[in-house]
Amino acid sequence: MSYFAAAVVRDDSGWTAAEVSLRGATDIDEVADRLRDVDQEADVSLLFVEADDAYLVVLRLDEGEDLRVFGSDSAYAEESQLGALLVGDLKTSVTGLDGDEEPRPAATGDDESEQPVVDPEADPVGEADLLANLGISAQKLLTLCSHEGMMPADVTAEICQVLGCADEVEELREV
Repeated sequence: MSYFAAAVVRDDSGWTAAEVSLRGATDIDEVADRLRDVDQEADVSLLFVEADDAYLVVLRLDEGEDLRVFGSDSAYAEESQLGALLVGDLKTSVTGLDGDEEPRPAATGDDESEQPVVDPEADPVGEADLLANLGISAQKLLTLCSHEGMMPADVTAEICQVLGCADEVEELREV
């Protein structure tokens, strides 16, 4: 299973991005340590892990502490060792929705696409509200992840556009 892992970290000077290798990581704490290593002094550290054009996991650390995780689909834990490491311990229900708010299913079309898409029937896990104070509500994150035709890279790009670090992440993809 192939993946792309991009860390974006914010300090007083703004956002910076770096690719992170997750090869050999043995648990979620080691992944968090690799995120911390990008910038020990960062106010906010985010790690976007895109796997096989099907799954997205977002990890967040505030001032290097309090790891929060969101996964676009719990099936990722069954599909790969990395998926099990990142989302295997998460509860199957998403947290962070206000009140009775339910994620709305994406509209489905009859068009068949050559490329895999994020499954509108996916079972998101973790804390969907982990980006709420950065401008991406839980509902917006769930909608992006369930939108038919949106690849994980597209979701990451949309989030980074709102955050103001889209160019930095795009530069990592071009290397």
